[in-house]
Amino acid sequence: MPELASLLRAWRDRITPVEAGLPSGGDRRSPGLRREELAMLANLSVDYIVRLEQGRATHPSTQVLGSLARALRLTDDERDHLFRIGGVAVPTKTMVPRHVTPGVQHIVDRLSEVPVAVFSAAWDTLLVNDLWQTLFGEVRAAGRGSNLLWNRFAGGPSFVEHSPEHLAEFHRDLVADVHVASTRYPDDTALSDLIADLRATSAEFERLWSSATFGEHRESRKTVQNALVGPITFDCDVLAIPGGDLKIVVYTVVPGSADAARLDLLKVSAIRTFA
Repeated sequence: MPELASLLRAWRDRITPVEAGLPSGGDRRSPGLRREELAMLANLSVDYIVRLEQGRATHPSTQVLGSLARALRLTDDERDHLFRIGGVAVPTKTMVPRHVTPGVQHIVDRLSEVPVAVFSAAWDTLLVNDLWQTLFGEVRAAGRGSNLLWNRFAGGPSFVEHSPEHLAEFHRDLVADVHVASTRYPDDTALSDLIADLRATSAEFERLWSSATFGEHRESRKTVQNALVGPITFDCDVLAIPGGDLKIVVYTVVPGSADAARLDLLKVSAIRTFA
């Protein structure tokens, strides 16, 4: 795939580490990303990046191309072209958008003082900042483990504490939200499979789904138990991005509170971990 190889090299050369949210890295022979940096951002091996850029890797998956598009901060049109030359189907309007646009990435970059994550309309985790990862631990980049719905209704213990009333409301809002997504994106097999598996796995999800409630999750208040600093109570707001149906989830604390002091301690840990 010579065109894919040359495009990846060109796109890697045009984005600087700072633009990608990384340290500048001192003296560099070229201003663009190193292969090691692209591999880290896309959660791929350096060897695989080398094989792609040398035209030796064939048939990259949709997941791989999507990860590269996000890491390289491609526009929607550039992402679509990458998919075409990579030999995979370009997402249609009846499929859940999973591409994080450069504009959304810039928003996340500028909210470095608070935990932030970006989710798809199906509540797949697409992007998290360093503070979010420090708060919750390593976030899986793919598979059911990256899906908030699966983790809430079929996963293991959660670090997040709710009152019984807030938990019931939170779960109801999530299911109502995915009801809307299933109607809006009828051809997305990953979403329909997720819903079918959740209905078979979780009695609570099945009950809420059968109630046919429609809506969108917007805000809540929750306490997160963190092993480094203890419990932090956050206001959680969900910002909807028109067009792509992405959700930016932002956790904030009351200024001057004990929660704000614990968050400041967590920031120090994030700096040491990701510096």
